[in-house]
Amino acid sequence: MADPTPDLDRFTSRRSTVYAPNGVVATSQPLAAQAGVEILSNGGNAFDAAVATAAALNVVEPTSTGLGGDVFACYRTADGEVGAMRSCGGAPADATRDRVRKAVAAEEGVPLYEVEMPETGAHTVTVPGTARGWEATLDRFGAGSLETALQPAIRYANEGYPVTEVVAAQWQHGEVLFESDHAREAYLFDGSAPTVGQMVTLPKLGRTLERVAEEGADVVYEGDIAAAIADEVQSNGGFLTTDDLAAFDPEFVDPVSTTYGGVEVYELPPNNQGLVALEALNVATEIDAGDHPFGSAESVHALAESMKVAFHDGHRYITDPEYEEIPPLASREWAAKRAEEIGDEANHEVTFGVADAHAEDADTVLCCVADAAGNVVSFINSRFAGFGSGLVAGDTGIALQNRGASFSLDDDHPNRLEPGKRPFHTLVPGLIEFGADDWAAFGVMGGYMQPQGHVQVVSNIVDHGLPAQAALDAPRWRYREDGMLAVEDRLAGSVGAKLARKGHDVRVLPASMFGGAQFARWEDGTLSGATEPRKDGQVAGY
Repeated sequence: MADPTPDLDRFTSRRSTVYAPNGVVATSQPLAAQAGVEILSNGGNAFDAAVATAAALNVVEPTSTGLGGDVFACYRTADGEVGAMRSCGGAPADATRDRVRKAVAAEEGVPLYEVEMPETGAHTVTVPGTARGWEATLDRFGAGSLETALQPAIRYANEGYPVTEVVAAQWQHGEVLFESDHAREAYLFDGSAPTVGQMVTLPKLGRTLERVAEEGADVVYEGDIAAAIADEVQSNGGFLTTDDLAAFDPEFVDPVSTTYGGVEVYELPPNNQGLVALEALNVATEIDAGDHPFGSAESVHALAESMKVAFHDGHRYITDPEYEEIPPLASREWAAKRAEEIGDEANHEVTFGVADAHAEDADTVLCCVADAAGNVVSFINSRFAGFGSGLVAGDTGIALQNRGASFSLDDDHPNRLEPGKRPFHTLVPGLIEFGADDWAAFGVMGGYMQPQGHVQVVSNIVDHGLPAQAALDAPRWRYREDGMLAVEDRLAGSVGAKLARKGHDVRVLPASMFGGAQFARWEDGTLSGATEPRKDGQVAGY
């Protein structure tokens, strides 16, 4: 149970952890959090609320997520099942490296040897997993229907909502990205992104959500909506077909885990960054990173160096496991060997490996939900970059993801493009088992920040005993692909100089570059939640 006499002298956050009697929803936008609570209050469980929240985010934070993207989950059910869902599609069956190289070379007017995988456009569109992922979640664990869960999102899309500062700023990217009439008509207003506080409706997306609610998720993968998706991609030079869409199915998989400081931390197995977080925690254990004082240069150094070797390995080996064998990156034996790379000075020989840089600052949305029965779920949805590929399928309002930008056209790259292959994925929902009757769903948003955020949140809670909200609010650092150790200004002032003396290339970046975070906990019937408001973070309780 929660400590009845908390030490308020340790409380450094501007907000308390939120407690509620029946359920908590933590996410990046207040209206979406309310959507989840609405479902809980009408008899839904945590899984129903997670889908409702994610669907609402599709509307109220459309820059980051949607039906054209993917969804992953990590969960613990009320009856004790611990599991994970991966709903991400692969490359089109016709998308060979040779065909894509030739197509891109012709489109860009460059020689074949200069061609690299584009960051946006038709060749970056992989099969979206969202709709069938939502439906599979509710078919397996929900108390209600997909139709019920989608009602708040449909209402926001058709009746309108006011745009927040953060979303308005992100939306401006669409003015540059969108080239087709389909995209500009669906998401721009007289050719412009909405201004702060502007009431907007998304009627094209609203009609599609209504059809998904009435007809089920298959409507996105078969029939006229699927045809519109395939036509959009093919008319822009890509290779996605309706057969690619129809063949897609979500997967329920066993999570991978490790023990850190007496708690069990669960992540998803490849093709995502889950093993990166687990390897970093294991290496941190080997070098006793948790023994250093909270927020000290020694603590940051130890954790950042642990993260470096994990990135080096994960981004060298992780890809679709059906195409490549992946070493046991989460094993203690692997960590013991890799810990030998870490000393008192920054190791600049350790790099990210061969991963593609397109994912470093990608964005996403996350919701974490817990209910009174003991269901706990971390549910993360993304279209990868802001508004994804820049393509919107016909009149459906479905903005298509650019997850395929993470593929490489290099024949020797482990994450090389192959027909049907799923790309290296950034999405990492997390789960923490504090005890048999004490579980938390958590996650951190933002490309390569995600596993680094997992390590820092876990360390803050486990090593230093911070309450959930303070653990999320604490100033962060992040190792960058160029070798820089980026820190928030709040951290730089106290430890920046000492980190520099340890050989780190220390740079101060804005707080918005360190990802938002969410947390929801069921502790023997006591429910709590926290969110880090680098976006529009909100915890709603019921």
